[in-house]
Amino acid sequence: MCKSTLVALGFLLIVPVLGQKTPPHPAVPHFEDMAAQAGLSVAHISSPEKRYIVESMSGGVGLIDCDNDGKLDILTVNGSTVDRYRENGGDLMITLYHQDARLKFTDITKQAGLTRKGWGMGIAVADYDNDGLPDIYVTGYGGNALYRNLGNCKFEDVTEKAGVAGGAFSTGAAWADYDRDGYVDLFVSRYVHVDMSKLPAPGSDAKFCRYRGLLVQCGPWGMAGESDLLFHNRGDGTFEEVSKKAGVDDPDHYYGLGAVWGDYDNDGWPDLYVANDAGPNFLYHNRRDGTFEEEGLVQGIAVGVDGMQQGSMGVDWGDYDHDGRLDMIVTNFVNQSDTLYRNLGRQGFVDVTGTSHIAKTTYPYVGWGTAFFDMDNSGWLDIFVANGHVYPQVDSLPGEAHYRQPMLLFRNRRDGTFEEVSAAAGLTAMPLASRRGAAFGDISNDGCLDIVVLNVGEPPSLLLNHCQNGNHRVLFKLVGTQSNRLGIGARVTVNSGKLVQFSEVRSGGSYLSQNDLRLHFGLGAEAKMSVVTIAWPSGKTDTLHDIPADFIYTILEGKGIRDKSRISPLVDSEVPK
Repeated sequence: MCKSTLVALGFLLIVPVLGQKTPPHPAVPHFEDMAAQAGLSVAHISSPEKRYIVESMSGGVGLIDCDNDGKLDILTVNGSTVDRYRENGGDLMITLYHQDARLKFTDITKQAGLTRKGWGMGIAVADYDNDGLPDIYVTGYGGNALYRNLGNCKFEDVTEKAGVAGGAFSTGAAWADYDRDGYVDLFVSRYVHVDMSKLPAPGSDAKFCRYRGLLVQCGPWGMAGESDLLFHNRGDGTFEEVSKKAGVDDPDHYYGLGAVWGDYDNDGWPDLYVANDAGPNFLYHNRRDGTFEEEGLVQGIAVGVDGMQQGSMGVDWGDYDHDGRLDMIVTNFVNQSDTLYRNLGRQGFVDVTGTSHIAKTTYPYVGWGTAFFDMDNSGWLDIFVANGHVYPQVDSLPGEAHYRQPMLLFRNRRDGTFEEVSAAAGLTAMPLASRRGAAFGDISNDGCLDIVVLNVGEPPSLLLNHCQNGNHRVLFKLVGTQSNRLGIGARVTVNSGKLVQFSEVRSGGSYLSQNDLRLHFGLGAEAKMSVVTIAWPSGKTDTLHDIPADFIYTILEGKGIRDKSRISPLVDSEVPK
């Protein structure tokens, strides 16, 4: 039986209906910024005035277990300035923090060999050579970097050797095995054409360098865009650039930012969604022959409900309504609202931003990093959004949201709507900042999803999730044998009690960021999963029965559970002071 049939049957058997009587919502978990105490001290590099668009778009954050010790390490993009780039070729593109002990990190960037200079933008993690070690890809202005993991968090720069340097103004990156040959391939979105020797001065164009009467950085409107790239993995450590042949090169040169793979039509093949700033977003349907068909407009997921193009930044797939189909959240520019698209299957997508109750709250802000994630282990996906303006000059405008903006958290009300709970979660009490990327994962291995956020010009935030409410949870680490080693593209479906939910292993997403590659599921009051189904990119399916909750499981393709460790709640003595 094929993967799509198995998934469909699972959801036909057990699908909660929106609006049905549900148990009371658990208390909103409290988030605490532990970055300083945990040792995350390196500040993102950025000039304060933001005179040019290249200064406003960096950057992403990422989660990686670089030495396979079971603890997540943290990656942050460093950014740069025009002067530093011109004089010294920029700065180290990323910082790597190793988690030495629970929530205690050390900067090991230089000893890890992550020493390429540039102007970092985004991060994506994958095992491109199937050696069991996660590798790092970094996008940036002027060129990208591929770091091959040699073991023990030591990396080799293989960018030129592998043929993935890219170039121009690269932003989003996302890995997936789009042809299912067992090796992950790499998509790179690119933004605008910027000539560092001929930067347009603020106000040089009356139409494209002003915002509400203010002189601001020029673009992206009025600037030439760039094509996108697709690198096909040859399986020998090198790649072939095939974007035009595959149909994903963007010949119109829209302004590409966030990118994420996901099987939106449940046919077992990864499709690709690309957020374009000030243009229609792309939905590339996988034709299963190495090529794609762009269907964003006909599927209803390219523009807003009013038919207008938006300034889209961050993206994520997730089944927030438990109907067995991937929905999409997209973050947008000020006065546009972030957009929630519900997947109706053969009827395409519908913009439910207004009826879901997220429109009014997100409208005044510029949204970036985002995700569907289960903040309280209820089994229902909530939404987080990191915000921040691109123009520091807006602080002089009365009635306008300032450059530094709050983070937003929306709780799933389980009836198709969301409730904003940022204050209850402690987010509004945190200092305002202009934020960009956000990465989601269980950093403390306590079964609660934490968030790392990039703050422009400042050290990152590590939002520790204190979600200890008695709900059960589980994490799955997948290891491919016939599929790519990290199981990227695999779909795990979990049946627990009356609830069925699924998620996919993804490399890339949010805004230029990388989430935990382990899949997390909140299980509510259910202490056991009756059925767990893993549909691998190879086409193979593994099924497990009667699996206890509250463990981190390592699943080997074709072999089942290879290892497990019990999830351990944090105690006060383990929280850095």
